[in-house]
Amino acid sequence: MPEISTTVTQKPLAEEPLISPWREGWRNFKKNKVALIGLLIVVFFILIAIFANYIAPYGINEQHFKDKHLPPSAKHWFGTDDFGRDIFSRVIFGARISLSVGFFSVVGSAIIGSFLGIISGYYGKWLDAIISRIFDILLAFPSILLAIAIVAMLGQSLQNALIAIAIINIPTFGRLLRARVLSVKEEEYITAAKAIGMKDSRILLHHVLPNSLAPIIVQGSLAIATAIIEAAGLGFLGLGAQPPTPEWGKMLSDSKDFIIQAPWTVFFPGIAIMLTVLGFNLMGDGLRDALDPRMKN
Repeated sequence: MPEISTTVTQKPLAEEPLISPWREGWRNFKKNKVALIGLLIVVFFILIAIFANYIAPYGINEQHFKDKHLPPSAKHWFGTDDFGRDIFSRVIFGARISLSVGFFSVVGSAIIGSFLGIISGYYGKWLDAIISRIFDILLAFPSILLAIAIVAMLGQSLQNALIAIAIINIPTFGRLLRARVLSVKEEEYITAAKAIGMKDSRILLHHVLPNSLAPIIVQGSLAIATAIIEAAGLGFLGLGAQPPTPEWGKMLSDSKDFIIQAPWTVFFPGIAIMLTVLGFNLMGDGLRDALDPRMKN
């Protein structure tokens, strides 16, 4: 009898599309409702800062002495201060100042701290020892006291406060990146890159840094909230923004003597600081949960 062939042809299984880590992180972030609320708060204040010129009904230094310390009303939504200036307009423009200080100070500290941390972790030895001791010295001082000392040396201004806040945050990013690089440089693809003769600069830019961006982003979002508080603290002490700049911390300092007579002059700038910091903290926690593989179930 002729043999009957029993060969069965199998259909190839459909390959599942690859999902980039960033897209997967965004998908996980969207599932966190609290983080989305934080993102909405941050976007809200960013839009206010961008369109402050169109939202504010009065000029930030427009004074009407006959209208000083007016309570909130239809004419002045947040009331007026001791110079008759509209608090709503000053809070709106204060968002632009506080967010700018928080963003640029963190960007500066992230760039410098990340560079030092990558160099320290990748090369190690005496270079690692020197950079680590510098970080330890900066971290030995309370952050606000170190910022006060730096501003006292540089002079009282918003720009110097920004520089001081950037300096005190450098060790945070540096130690974070150092720890990350110590882990990444032991991976097989780094060993393979060295084996084929790839230069250290190329390895750092194309392999080490891209695989270290997630913790930088998470720490940056949380650091912006801290920087806003520190800028407000320096402004409250008179070491940051100078009059008549409508910075939230300086507004609190200028109104502290009228907290009983006109509590709205303190309430609204304080609420603005609280909501902005809350938004960045909620968003930062959501980014950490979405991008950190250790936080996944």
